[in-house]
Amino acid sequence: MKFGIRKPSLRKSIAARTSIKRYARHSLGLKAPRGWGWFTNPKKAAYNRIYHRTTFSIFDIFKLFKR
Repeated sequence: MKFGIRKPSLRKSIAARTSIKRYARHSLGLKAPRGWGWFTNPKKAAYNRIYHRTTFSIFDIFKLFKR
């Protein structure tokens, strides 16, 4: 598990938004409602919850300076 700052990847960011799998899910309406991650894949949901709480992005640092 990672702790601390995450390095942004432009390639992965673009790939996630333009994948065929994402397009199919959104156009066919096969998405589960928000908050159903524990129901659909509990192991991944637990990992994502811990990861989100223990890491931060470089963009989060910029948000602190905007205040």
